[in-house]
Amino acid sequence: MKKNLAILMTTVLAAASLAACGSSSTPATTTAAATEAATTAAAAETTAAAEDTTAAATEAASEGAAEGNGEIVEVPKDFTTVNAGKLTVATSPDFAPYEFYHINADGTPELSGFDVALAKRIAEDLGLEVQFVPMDFDGILMELQSGNVDLGMAGFSPSPERADTFDFSDLYYKGGQSFVIRKADHDKYKDYAAFDKLPVGAQNGSIQMDLAKENTPNANIIGLAKVTDIVSELVSGKLEGGFIETAVAEQYIKNYPELEIAWDVPYDTKGSAIALKKGSDLLPAVNAVINNALSDGSMDQYVADAQELASDEGNVYEGQLDADGKVASN
Repeated sequence: MKKNLAILMTTVLAAASLAACGSSSTPATTTAAATEAATTAAAAETTAAAEDTTAAATEAASEGAAEGNGEIVEVPKDFTTVNAGKLTVATSPDFAPYEFYHINADGTPELSGFDVALAKRIAEDLGLEVQFVPMDFDGILMELQSGNVDLGMAGFSPSPERADTFDFSDLYYKGGQSFVIRKADHDKYKDYAAFDKLPVGAQNGSIQMDLAKENTPNANIIGLAKVTDIVSELVSGKLEGGFIETAVAEQYIKNYPELEIAWDVPYDTKGSAIALKKGSDLLPAVNAVINNALSDGSMDQYVADAQELASDEGNVYEGQLDADGKVASN
């Protein structure tokens, strides 16, 4: 672009020079027209390049995000919650960049992640105070079914089996599933058959556990409470492979470069949704807020901010806090 602009400007200067020298073959009006045309062309090229750059930046920021309808819709106000005036949200803070603790400058852990940001947006738009209830992943759906919480937000995939028992919002994030191994074993493992009788990890109660049973039925499948445990066992050699949601796997690999994604895991439902108790009258309002957050670009920002925080090496904690609200010691 710079080269083309330089050529255009050279043409403009040359035309102006001829006019200044009193060239009888190039009337001043023609020179002025040429100058204006060249300037307009240069401006058009600059504008087009700027639009291309903006489009590329928008596309990069939107990677992984779902799509709204492009319009801001009214959020319904006719709903009930478990606790009046509050939106009670169960989450599992071991799933960066979805939800995790970021250690602030003063040493205090703060619940962070794009699920957390979206939950706060939902509460704000519904005129409610948000109350987070951190717990292990496999306990969230039980708490929903028991009516103890309003929403379950932990990167849930709305599988048909889950949809029989729970309601799910529209997708707010599109992701995938991955199979993770140690980088040193890159040439050792080429397919799932290589993991027969070997230890393979997945999170209890998760879609990844279903994928482990489907794809590695002859492996020694180990269910663990937290993704952090799966990563730790992979690094230490206690596991040979692990099924992990792609965005989460990518985040862990940034901090544990000895790991790598061996391959993508085919899965029909490629996206995350919010889980609600079957028949919850919150669903229309939740979907309206999700649409608005996607349509106005907020969701892109939530994801970008969460990824940046999750990459703050040494200041990320994944797991439950102790009774005093501090990072649990090992």
